[in-house]
Amino acid sequence: MFYRQTNSKVMENTTEEHIEDPNKAPKPIEHDYSKHENDPGPSPQAVEEKNENGAGPVMKWIIPVLVVILLIYWFAFRK
Repeated sequence: MFYRQTNSKVMENTTEEHIEDPNKAPKPIEHDYSKHENDPGPSPQAVEEKNENGAGPVMKWIIPVLVVILLIYWFAFRK
């Protein structure tokens, strides 16, 4: 844990941020977790999981509809 002093003279707890090199190849799927316990790769389930019922397609429709409804309400009922 690192401590950083701010302008208010109060010590603030900060943790080291995870920085991943975009040019580096991703870690392979982990098959032997106990062998690489300190720095494991992703599980097969995390890599191969299908996202058929995700919230993305729903949000693409709900957000614009809500924005239009709120704009109509704002224009119609403002004083």
